[in-house]
Amino acid sequence: MKGTGLEKRIESFAERLTREDVNLYGFLLSVGGKEKAGAFRPPFTEDRTHRMYSVSKTMVACAIGMLMEKGKLRLEDHITDYFQDLLPDHPSPWLLHLTIRDMLRMATCYRVTAYREYEDEDWTRPFFTGHPDHEPGTVFNYDTGNSQVLSSLVKRLAGEEVIDYLEQRLFTPLGCEDRRYWLRDPSGQCTGGTGLCMSLRDLNRVALCLSRGGDGLIPDWFVREMQKKQIDTLLQGNEEEQYGYGWQCWRTRAGWVLYGMGGQLAVICPEKDAVLCTIADVRLDPCGMQRIYNAFFEEVYPWLDREDMEPRRFQLPPLNLREDPAAEKVRAGEYIFPEGNDLGWKRLRVYGDRLEYENARGNCILPLPEGETRVCGYPGWDGVPAIVSAGWFADRSLRVRCHAIGDCPCGFDMVISFTENAEAVTVQARRSYDPLTHGYDGAASGIRGEHR
Repeated sequence: MKGTGLEKRIESFAERLTREDVNLYGFLLSVGGKEKAGAFRPPFTEDRTHRMYSVSKTMVACAIGMLMEKGKLRLEDHITDYFQDLLPDHPSPWLLHLTIRDMLRMATCYRVTAYREYEDEDWTRPFFTGHPDHEPGTVFNYDTGNSQVLSSLVKRLAGEEVIDYLEQRLFTPLGCEDRRYWLRDPSGQCTGGTGLCMSLRDLNRVALCLSRGGDGLIPDWFVREMQKKQIDTLLQGNEEEQYGYGWQCWRTRAGWVLYGMGGQLAVICPEKDAVLCTIADVRLDPCGMQRIYNAFFEEVYPWLDREDMEPRRFQLPPLNLREDPAAEKVRAGEYIFPEGNDLGWKRLRVYGDRLEYENARGNCILPLPEGETRVCGYPGWDGVPAIVSAGWFADRSLRVRCHAIGDCPCGFDMVISFTENAEAVTVQARRSYDPLTHGYDGAASGIRGEHR
């Protein structure tokens, strides 16, 4: 039975996302500075540490604002002034023109990120030794390497990593008490554009602080400016990303947002004095992020200043794969794959309650919780937690979806289809990009055979 007033709207929001198969792990909604609702999908809780991805960029920007307030740098300073030791002999004039203001608003001289994540050791240096391709300050290009340089700038000006700087001046004063850490590049520096890991509860604390103008911790002038549209983003493919970009944060149809890949959001709505924070992994769904925005702005937002509710916590139902009860199931058998196939698989063994397969990572085991979701280990990677769901449907096909839920939320979705006599099998898979999901993109066929 649905609740009343605002509670009913929030239930509709959660039900819609479940119905649309959006892999939301949890959310917190505050109105007027007070928490109204929270919901989590097991095994997630409000205090569980989760990768925030590009929310990290906004946190770095907050540190930059604090340093500006102390007179350590100015918006019109050139970024190269602070990195003379990394410049080549003849730096590009476009690089020399680049200001801190343009760094904050993603208007650099690069079309793509300069560093290579799995090749470069120092992710800051390539920004200064790369090959700029246009005049800075002219167009928007989302550049995670830009945020890496800003993180490095914090370290140079403050004498400590950005997480340590923020720990003393933001997180601790706000009462952020859950475990948090910042992933590092191979050189040991905080990955400024993507590496912050913290709880949903503490993300909510920071978002509320920003909604109040910084609480005297972040300069109020900086908070006012960072949330404004500082540059157009009309060529972005996602609808909600076309409202413009501020300083290391995005505009929305009704305010602004701390935005992290996969559904890590802190949506701040000044006109309603409301904040919605979410954690998720929607990277397998190209429309997943927009589905969260649409569900919130259509199901909840219009009523935020018209209806009220008592604070409530509830549990989101597991996001199970739907099964066809009439599906014919293949319960046992071993299949051999030819060398050089797309997936790099060697063999597959089917059991009633699990799959075993061999790929480039070695022998992998996945449980088959038919019609359910289960916590397990990520196949082929010791110590990486995951959730898996499975379901059979027509034509002897088994769908398996697995999400890693550690420091690198990502996942794969695959369909395993057997011929009528079960003498052959075809595996088709797709993935969200990460080293953990290598080998789950493409299709491969195998034939029934004995272990050789």
